Amino acid sequence: MNAPTDLSMKTDEVLRVELEVFRREHRDLDEAIRALQERGTADQLTLQRLKKKKLRLKDLIALIEDRLTPDIIA
Repeated sequence: MNAPTDLSMKTDEVLRVELEVFRREHRDLDEAIRALQERGTADQLTLQRLKKKKLRLKDLIALIEDRLTPDIIA
């Protein structure tokens, strides 16, 4: 998650690879959060931090998807 946020300097190929990595990390965080909630062993601060990280990933994924999707004027 230490990737620079300047997407304009990256090629589409690099962005596609990063997109898959970020999607996988987002899924992993989702599973970790769910497991911690089900077991009831996590403190609220830990859950909050994981959820914030997951949200940042979601925003980054959306930015990359927007960059890779061509604008179509209808």
